[in-house]
Amino acid sequence: MADAAGPSLLSGLNDAQREAALALVGTVRILAGAGTGKTRTITHRIAYGIRMGVYDPSRVLALTFTTKAAGEMRERLRALGAPSVQARTFHAAALSQLSYFWPHTIGGTAPRILGGKSRLVADAAQRIGLRVSPSAVRDLAGEIEWRKVSELSLEAYAAAAAAGRALPEGVDVEHAVALQQAYEDLKDEQSRMDFEDVLLATAGMLELEPWVTQRVRQQYRFFVVDEFQDVSPLQHRLLGLWLGERRELCVVGDAAQTIYSFTGARSSYLTEFDRRYPDARTVRLEGNYRSTRSIIALANAVSREIPHSLELEPAATSAAVTSSASAAAPGASPAAGRAGARGDRRPDLTAFERDEEEARTVAARIRAEIEGGAAPSSIAVLFRTNVQSAPFEAALQDAGIPFAVAGAKRFFERVEVRQALVALRAEAVQRDDRLPLFQSVSNVLRDLGWSQEPPASTGAVRERWNALDALMRLADGQPEGVTLQEFVAELAHRATMNADPDLRAVTLTTVHAAKGLEWDCVHLAGLADGLLPISYARTPDAVEEERRLFYVAVTRARRTLRLSYARGGGQREGERAPSRFLAGLDSRTLDGIDGAWRADRPTGR
Repeated sequence: MADAAGPSLLSGLNDAQREAALALVGTVRILAGAGTGKTRTITHRIAYGIRMGVYDPSRVLALTFTTKAAGEMRERLRALGAPSVQARTFHAAALSQLSYFWPHTIGGTAPRILGGKSRLVADAAQRIGLRVSPSAVRDLAGEIEWRKVSELSLEAYAAAAAAGRALPEGVDVEHAVALQQAYEDLKDEQSRMDFEDVLLATAGMLELEPWVTQRVRQQYRFFVVDEFQDVSPLQHRLLGLWLGERRELCVVGDAAQTIYSFTGARSSYLTEFDRRYPDARTVRLEGNYRSTRSIIALANAVSREIPHSLELEPAATSAAVTSSASAAAPGASPAAGRAGARGDRRPDLTAFERDEEEARTVAARIRAEIEGGAAPSSIAVLFRTNVQSAPFEAALQDAGIPFAVAGAKRFFERVEVRQALVALRAEAVQRDDRLPLFQSVSNVLRDLGWSQEPPASTGAVRERWNALDALMRLADGQPEGVTLQEFVAELAHRATMNADPDLRAVTLTTVHAAKGLEWDCVHLAGLADGLLPISYARTPDAVEEERRLFYVAVTRARRTLRLSYARGGGQREGERAPSRFLAGLDSRTLDGIDGAWRADRPTGR
């Protein structure tokens, strides 16, 4: 039954967001640019559909690509009064169905799921007598994933690899195929499944068992798929099996942010959605609430070379939309989305002679930003590859600036955090809550090495203190009267939702890992040919993927964006040219483009 309060759910949305939220039935495509509030839009759309009686919350399935994004969506839906809606990754949704129906279709216990492929890939390499480096093991694991989500047989993969697919150094097509066969053999011998097998087995079950398909389609009728530009052929096939002939599908994405083609993602499912569904309604979200006008101008200058990109524009300031659009971002500040009111600094480009000089200068700039009042967690250094992190780690450590490397263990998986949770649970059982929460928590954490003042040393000691201090600050921020038992339950909920606390540290991360995140101050380093675009991006498609990666990096910044590169990395390394992606820019969008780019630009290029 419709609720008269339903329309009030949409009062904080802008016109385009409201249009999308009101499109409750049929096929809908939301083209959402960076910083335009897409998560806010789709969660409000779901909540509004439930409030108006169009959706049964138990029959809605919202799909995304990371557990963090799924957790954020669940949190927002819960806050909007829709806690029972399922928001999951493709893999989690498929695994749930496969686990439930396995005893009835296959019988017995389902194989265990591999936590990661590296160990088994290394064993497979040893079985076929192939010596590979740790980095090659990771790359070969990626090849296995790409083949399976692209739904290629080993024969078809061999043909694709022979046609020019980049393989890890020292690995030819014959070895790549043999290793993948050995990997599959080992997996079968150990009765294990990888995450791609989960998708394949679920799709196969739905195709071969009509009664299972009927049960699943009875369970879910309305589908929302976020980041639709990242869907692989295998995921698209599975989505089609879930849907059947129905048309209750809303997809959300941005072709300009397609940066996972190497894992099998195909943005054509998004860009050609209206061909598959001619009656689909398309809504464009282009009002950016995240960045300053100057950063938006640079982003648009980059994206003009990207097919199917959106033209971002500064959104009209709305406190309701702005606060929600940035609420889950690391280091989010009340000024996020209103950066123009505090000054609009044009992004700049600086050239350095060596990587170490670039890292030291970036560290000095970060020190100045922190001394000027910026929170360390509102600052990030982005680069193309993990190996570029080392000089920045050293420079920040020398400068005494706390930092966290993205991609390391998640907060609640850290040893010291797990120890603290065990100790806090034990304390909650033993005590009768006569002490204030902050005192109970501080007593436990002090026994584990926490102190009010940070240690003078850096590195692992400071990282441990940062983690324990984050727990202490969470306790300090609890409402008055919260018990230790309730606080422990809140920590368990955060761990389930991957809701990491603020570590008060500068983030070091690759651009791939930065997707979906945002910071007040972003330092994009290593903007040289061979790094961005990466040296092995040799085909036009691969170079265009790198350009989209540059666009994603630019759009992570709210208030300050500083670009840099080094002409050389070491004594044995030759001279680097600035990234070719700078060629389409000029001094109207980027300070330093004349001095740095034109001075370094090779003749005739």
